[in-house]
Amino acid sequence: MAAARTVLLTGSNRGIGLELVKQLLGSPRPPAWIFATCRDPEGPRAQELRDLASKHPNLVLVKLDVENPSAITDAAKVVEGKLDGMGLNLLINNAGIYTPTASLETVDAEDMVRTYKTNAVGPMLMAQAFLPLLKKAAQDSKEKGLSCSKAAIINISTILGSIKKTPDSFFRPVISYRCSKADLTVDTSVRGLLSVLPILSEKHSGTLLNWEGKAIPW
Repeated sequence: MAAARTVLLTGSNRGIGLELVKQLLGSPRPPAWIFATCRDPEGPRAQELRDLASKHPNLVLVKLDVENPSAITDAAKVVEGKLDGMGLNLLINNAGIYTPTASLETVDAEDMVRTYKTNAVGPMLMAQAFLPLLKKAAQDSKEKGLSCSKAAIINISTILGSIKKTPDSFFRPVISYRCSKADLTVDTSVRGLLSVLPILSEKHSGTLLNWEGKAIPW
């Protein structure tokens, strides 16, 4: 994953997002810029992220709520200013809402709408807002075809979003999360994700892959 010079991740203050930041920073050739976004970079939940930023000048914390279109637009302006003419190679849409108690009997309209806004609409708005920077990176690249080191959007999803796999995984209903978007350690999952990113190309566009790069039936 060293080839991507500039990377932006949503939901970076915990879980997979935070581990992605850590492993990117610790890679043999870390990106020149890593933009780690979360809702409240100054709040208590982002303390570990702030500690990392104090030690790594290439890590920039950006306030961003993927439910809020104007917040996304503001974040895009901050990132564009920091890049100072460079493009954005890799956008990783990782932010998501997971409500473990949302069964068919208990889920309500408010939870469904909020989850869709974050898990489904949010990545689309992110793609729109950062598309000019992604296009800039692609135009400046000399690489052929598509790749994460040229310009790419990666949406972190879950096997719970697979319709075909529903019978195998419905022991955990989580209706709102399942509709809008299993179980490894975060470290193993992220190591797998980062090993898959460099091999992605045009043939993988639009596919649902697991952490090992194997296709998940949808």
